[in-house]
Amino acid sequence: MKVKTLGQFIIEKQTDFPYAKGELSRLLRDIGIAAKIVNREVSKAGLVEILGETGETNVQGEKVKKLDVFANEQFIAAFKAGGEVCAIASEENDDIIPIDTEISKNAKYVIAMDPLDGSSNIDVNVSVGTIFSIYRRTSLSGPGTLADFMQRGTEQVAAGYIIYGSSCMLVYTTGKGVYGFTLDPSIGEFCLSHPNMRTPQNGNVYSINEGNYLHFPDGVKKFIKYCQEEDKATNRPFSSRYIGSGVADIHRNLITGGVYIYPTTTKSPKGKLRLLYECNPLAFILEQAGGKASDGNKRIMEIDLKELHQRTPLFIGSSEMVDKAIEFMVKYKTEEV
Repeated sequence: MKVKTLGQFIIEKQTDFPYAKGELSRLLRDIGIAAKIVNREVSKAGLVEILGETGETNVQGEKVKKLDVFANEQFIAAFKAGGEVCAIASEENDDIIPIDTEISKNAKYVIAMDPLDGSSNIDVNVSVGTIFSIYRRTSLSGPGTLADFMQRGTEQVAAGYIIYGSSCMLVYTTGKGVYGFTLDPSIGEFCLSHPNMRTPQNGNVYSINEGNYLHFPDGVKKFIKYCQEEDKATNRPFSSRYIGSGVADIHRNLITGGVYIYPTTTKSPKGKLRLLYECNPLAFILEQAGGKASDGNKRIMEIDLKELHQRTPLFIGSSEMVDKAIEFMVKYKTEEV
């Protein structure tokens, strides 16, 4: 069997974008290179002084892990060196990072990322990941601006994630299907392992942090009970699988079928996940694979972005399971006070 590397595949796919001149291809290759470096550090995290917390808190109010900082720095360095983006938005940075260099200031693209999703799992050797989203800039020239990021998810040019698990895998879409590449450590290359990924229309797995059950909306509570009921016609009860790393949970459900839910709670009335660099890219991937993504009321990629770190609830996965969860949300909609 002929092995096809990420670099070869990207070059082949350039014909999908006749107006492009190779910048997006180079940007995707830059992401692949940074992912290899981060994977190397993740895989030896227990051996070197990179575990634990820095003692700082990020813009989200979360304690910053050392590996979060390392991953953030690696990806930023790769994007600055590559010259294909004029600005970067990261979960770890309060504001955007405009790039004012000769090679970057007139670049066509901006990139938003969560450099290390699920980082609370690092210290216990559980899968973590990186999520990225690429947009065409809206400003005409010079370093990128905040306005370049204030676009709906429907405007994404490309999106993807890297999962650092039992193997390192990069999954991405440019709106022409979803493709997965697994890192072959013997040759140091991402190789095409999952061509044209499709998610099942239905599944028997639901992923949600049930420890917050008391704080969930009624529709989510009713949906959980529906999943737990016995019914042979619909193969219920469903299995509950929750890793606590969004990339890992959604990656599993993408392949095997299922729904991942991170709803509003009484403690997080606007939801917890970020629209720009978590929900929109994951929604793009799932929709391209035949799945769905909603905030419980509206398609994720049609939500207007008003602020950089805007939060939203998320229902994502197999289309029939997402539809069923939304059905419960509509039926048991809690009246707003």
